Amino acid sequence: MNISNDILIALPEVFLLTAVFCVLLLDLFLSKSVKIVTFLLTQMSLLTTAWLVYNSMGTEAANSGVAVARELAFYGMYVKDALADMLKIAMLLIGSAAFIYSRIYQRDRGMCTGEYYSLGLFAVLGMMIMVSANSMLLLYLGLELLSLALYAMVALQRDNGRASEAAMKYFVLGAIASGMLLYGMSIVYGLSSHIDLAGIAMYINAQDSLTSNLGLLLGLSFILVGLGFKLGVAPFHMWIPDVYDGAPTSVTQFIGTLPKLAAFGMVFRLLVDGMGGLQESWQQIFIFLAVLSLAIGNIIAIAQTNLKRMLAYSTIAHMGFVVLGILSGTQAGYSATLFYTITYALTALGGFAVVMLLSREGYEADQLSDLKGLSRRHPWYAFMMMIVLFSMAGIPPTVGFYAKLMVIQAVVNADLVWLAAYAVVMSVIGAYYYLRAIKLMYFDKPDEESEKYQVKASMDFDILLSVNSLGLIALGILPGALMAACVAVVQMTMK
Repeated sequence: MNISNDILIALPEVFLLTAVFCVLLLDLFLSKSVKIVTFLLTQMSLLTTAWLVYNSMGTEAANSGVAVARELAFYGMYVKDALADMLKIAMLLIGSAAFIYSRIYQRDRGMCTGEYYSLGLFAVLGMMIMVSANSMLLLYLGLELLSLALYAMVALQRDNGRASEAAMKYFVLGAIASGMLLYGMSIVYGLSSHIDLAGIAMYINAQDSLTSNLGLLLGLSFILVGLGFKLGVAPFHMWIPDVYDGAPTSVTQFIGTLPKLAAFGMVFRLLVDGMGGLQESWQQIFIFLAVLSLAIGNIIAIAQTNLKRMLAYSTIAHMGFVVLGILSGTQAGYSATLFYTITYALTALGGFAVVMLLSREGYEADQLSDLKGLSRRHPWYAFMMMIVLFSMAGIPPTVGFYAKLMVIQAVVNADLVWLAAYAVVMSVIGAYYYLRAIKLMYFDKPDEESEKYQVKASMDFDILLSVNSLGLIALGILPGALMAACVAVVQMTMK
């Protein structure tokens, strides 16, 4: 192993790890009046890391927008390929946007800003390791780095009992899911004698009859339970509503966006790269998870009066669509899922940003009633929220419509027409609670207390929210460039 070459391949992760320690140390010596320095250093760290990832793609890659090589490092445990590069850039840029949105929210509540940024950077580092893992060991290490950081972030608001309760539920259920995943990995390792995904794939492809290998199917079952929890699909969804509701909205925004990208990368590495030979087995289980997620997410969301819980059940339904694209088992399905995951992260980013904007010191705008009359009080913010809700519902011309269309088309091409029809019906049902929120903003009168409160946002927040929301329309009208990049990335990764 050439250690210097390996470090060069993994330079973005090495740089980000160094940056995290710099943020931690610097924050110790800064007074509250200059905490903005911590924020700026965090932004610089994320954007520089994104530049390092993009720059490592090479000249030809810079012209085409995708990576052109597959490089292995650290005895084959780490892989640098097109999928990893695209997911990393998306996570770093969305993470930067999430920190911009949350800066004023964190400051007004006196929350530990230094710890928040440090834990956020550790979480991003864990996600980068996950999407570049070529070994079950490295995949698990990245997952635990992400999970431990998220547990602490949920509990950052120390005087909030709901946040502490949410963090405890998240920690206990997350530990159980991680144990299930690790147990499944140990079974697969015991049978195959391989911990690297390529070796596992060779072992599976060499089997004469996979249905008779009960040990392998048992290991796969445990792995799917762990993946189901990390994706947040039913019936492993029980943590999502409580965590989304109990955590500070800035943390909810972080959890509801970036980890979805990492979860897709983890599923792709394990099931496509490592266990593609067992596709018929995990496809059947994913059909069950998708059907259940679409039903539970969309139907139960209708009964919610809490805005954050409604968005939590909405997330479950959207993860059902992610599972739909993966279970198709085709390059078109994986490409559509990658496109869906990226665009959903952008949509959720804008939605939770508006929730943070309407909140004020001592009061969380986490009820649907807080949206009443928003168009009269702040017409531009109401318009931005309407675009976000339209995109989540899959209404043209927003990008949510095109993303759902591509996933459904991939499912139809996989000869699962009934499942595609079911997804369409569930989407129509789900449109109700999104339209209800829009009706509250445009047709109901605001409460007296809400009407008196004037929303104040920083210039960077306003600009980013406008770009974020209008970008959902732009991507809906002109989705070709991003979709072509997703197709090219999946094709190159699966060569």
